Amino acid sequence: MKLKTENFLVHESTKVDLKKSPTLIKAFYKSKEDYEDALKEGVKELSDLQELLYASNKYAVLLIFQAMDAAGKDGVIRHVLSGINPQGCQVFSFKHPAATELEHDFLWRTTCVLPERGQIGVFNRSYYEEVLIVRVHPEILQGQGLPDSVLGEETVWKEHYRSITDLENHLHRNGTKIIKFFLHLSKDEQKKRFLDRIDKPNKNWKFSLADLEERKYWKQYMHAYESCLSATSTKHAPWYIVPADDKKMPVSSSQIFF
Repeated sequence: MKLKTENFLVHESTKVDLKKSPTLIKAFYKSKEDYEDALKEGVKELSDLQELLYASNKYAVLLIFQAMDAAGKDGVIRHVLSGINPQGCQVFSFKHPAATELEHDFLWRTTCVLPERGQIGVFNRSYYEEVLIVRVHPEILQGQGLPDSVLGEETVWKEHYRSITDLENHLHRNGTKIIKFFLHLSKDEQKKRFLDRIDKPNKNWKFSLADLEERKYWKQYMHAYESCLSATSTKHAPWYIVPADDKKMPVSSSQIFF
């Protein structure tokens, strides 16, 4: 069954209220077999489209995934892109910036790895971390060597939003299609997944005390996401809010790609 992607789209200039956006909806698959068949069909279609993208060598695609910890970004990327030719797709994850990266503006490290024409690029986290985790922990700004004139608490985020949308508009004009996904996870479901990581030995490696620490800032993160999604979802680089309490749901939503 085809999804109505409009239901997930954040329209330009829309004020986002995540409390009104569901983290769990009725499944778009009837059974495990139905889900697997739909996934195979979607992956096959994506693979065919990738061949056309590569052959044309005029356009690039950039997929951006943002979410709270344990929302399933890695799983979505792994499953949806499983049938893609690895020569035409690159995935980059962005953690805490290194010393060299901090000597440049916040867009520099991601700009260096933007997809070439004919390629699909995937950002597991991205330059949006600068208006999410840094907004929740503004003390991080003090270590970035920014001029005092841009460190005004109310000003810096608006300027960052402007820098981001300017970049994305520039990329669109030059042939890069950008699609952005926020995997919307509830706090209760995150707790269940954290406990699962503790209880199951094969998932222990995923558990981090730092993740638990960040749960204390849940409300601040939701506010940061609401502001970010409201300010940076545009016609040419839209955000989609994908319910993530059901792990299969974000993967099923891969139909947004097509």
